Amino acid sequence: MNPVIRWFHQLGSPPYFDRFAARWAPWCYLAALVLLGLGIWRALFGVPADYQQGDSFRILYIHVPSAWMSLFVFGLMAVYAAIALIWRIKLCEILAMACAPIGAAFTVITLATGSIWGKPMWGTWWDWDPRLTSELILLFLYLGVMGLYNAIDDRRAAARAAGLLSIVGLALLPVIRYSVVWWNSLHQGQTIRVFGESSMDSSMMAPLWIMVLATKFWFAGSLLARARADNLRRESGKDWVAKLAGADR
Repeated sequence: MNPVIRWFHQLGSPPYFDRFAARWAPWCYLAALVLLGLGIWRALFGVPADYQQGDSFRILYIHVPSAWMSLFVFGLMAVYAAIALIWRIKLCEILAMACAPIGAAFTVITLATGSIWGKPMWGTWWDWDPRLTSELILLFLYLGVMGLYNAIDDRRAAARAAGLLSIVGLALLPVIRYSVVWWNSLHQGQTIRVFGESSMDSSMMAPLWIMVLATKFWFAGSLLARARADNLRRESGKDWVAKLAGADR
């Protein structure tokens, strides 16, 4: 068997995943903290003020990575849910449900920082702008997935029902992404491009990519930690969990 395929098969084993998550979650958190510290320092002291927005633009370094993560996490949750529904892989159910609260947190940060940034720019904390409204709907979808998962006692049935909702919710992601293109939006147009030239000055880009990496590592650590906890709850009656609990005493 191909080594990569064998590794994925092993990762689907609850004891193996527990060891994997316990080993790598702390390293992901450490990498995230280092990158967050570096990114925030450079965002505050390493780039000049914007010629139009002044220092208020610096909230971009939190707002944009969080907004990107709010979409990325929802998409990944739906992928995990689809794999779980098609191939009945329990670990993918666990990972999908672990994504929801993390993605919801990134969405809350996106909405909060957007409101703080919007007050000096637009003169209001909130406007029913297509981008803002669709991002708020995304938060409701995250909360719906979490609520549905916790409303059903059977964990596997709950994960399947909540996972189906996340798959349906995928239709919202392109609406959020292209809302500033499709409608006459108060929200500014796309200024930062992963592929292609950004309209944002190149001297301001480095801290942004550092913060993007930091949020990715933070998400990875949080996902492993939450999935590990759910995995242990589901496997609580198994011998390997009892042995692990005895070893920790």
